[in-house]
Amino acid sequence: MKTNYELRYAAHPADVKHYDTSRLRREHLIENIFVPDEVNMVYTLYDRLIVGGAMPVTEALPLESIEPLKSDFFLSRREIGIYNTGGEGTVTVDGNTFVLGYKEALYLGSGNRPVKFSSNDSRRPARFYFNSAVAHRNFPDRKITKADAIIAEMGTMESSNHRTINKMLVSQVLPTCQLQMGMTELKPGSVWNTMPAHIHTRRMEAYFYFELPEGQAICHFMGEPTETRHIWMKSEQAVISPEWSIHSAAATSAYTFIWGMGGENLDYGDQDFIKETDLR
Repeated sequence: MKTNYELRYAAHPADVKHYDTSRLRREHLIENIFVPDEVNMVYTLYDRLIVGGAMPVTEALPLESIEPLKSDFFLSRREIGIYNTGGEGTVTVDGNTFVLGYKEALYLGSGNRPVKFSSNDSRRPARFYFNSAVAHRNFPDRKITKADAIIAEMGTMESSNHRTINKMLVSQVLPTCQLQMGMTELKPGSVWNTMPAHIHTRRMEAYFYFELPEGQAICHFMGEPTETRHIWMKSEQAVISPEWSIHSAAATSAYTFIWGMGGENLDYGDQDFIKETDLR
């Protein structure tokens, strides 16, 4: 069993526009989220969000505190949102057990308590993707399914962006300190997400892409609206989006992605839109 982490620093947009491809990927792309019997995470200094994954196969995996947190427990000063994108699995926290099926989510509030991830069938291991934000008070733990979500149908087939947005770990569904998470599912034949593009300098965001068929790829767009950059990605990879950056993508096939935000407010509709014709 291993717990691995990286620390990623925040950067000024004037610096990022000079990054070459390898530097852009090194600072923003998270490639290895799911490794058997490991917990892997990136602690980004953009709003101190932690992005990670746990894939228990032969043993239960504890959610251990990492050195930069300087705390005995991972959740001592943090909240966490967890999605299962694999086989049925179990999250155990403070003696309570939550069983998560495919695409089901769990919110855990802050507190000095242990958390463990396990798979119910090692032949079909769970794949727990998580985001964690700083929390200054505790809110109750709660499992959330798509049946609990606020659902919005967006886009059209004609514009190749017909999609279903499942707002699951958001303030209209349950109380959180600053974390918001949801899942967007693209319809077959649609490839664009988050279009028209937008920014929200009150919150950073992370995107985790999955359900992309074998042999297909996704192109994530980021950067200032007039200085856009792109990162080619594979399924089950995540990308960090700074507060000043757009976040949008197109792929060679339909896919699903989980979005997570942390920052100043909990207003999902707080978005500064950019016209497609104004992007550069």
